[in-house]
Amino acid sequence: MEQLKFDYPSANRWISKRAHVGIVGSGDMEVLMEPAETGSAHVSIQTSVNGFGSSWKAVLDRFFARFDGAVRIHINDAGATPGSVMLRLEQAVEVIEQ
Repeated sequence: MEQLKFDYPSANRWISKRAHVGIVGSGDMEVLMEPAETGSAHVSIQTSVNGFGSSWKAVLDRFFARFDGAVRIHINDAGATPGSVMLRLEQAVEVIEQ
């Protein structure tokens, strides 16, 4: 088990909703997204696959290049691919923007 944490600045776009997408028990991952108390984004990841911190950072860098919300994101991962990670993050944004 590895725990990773990342922080990203935001454009102070405040998010008011929560989202929960995905199921970690299916060999995929779940994303929980909630409003942040500060004007930045915080990501915490708990993954069953060690040694992929740079891959996580690359996916999150790409995600936050397009998304500027002040959120807290909790990810529970069971070995999802980078494409699945991006899909789940985009699904969570879709839920909070509805």
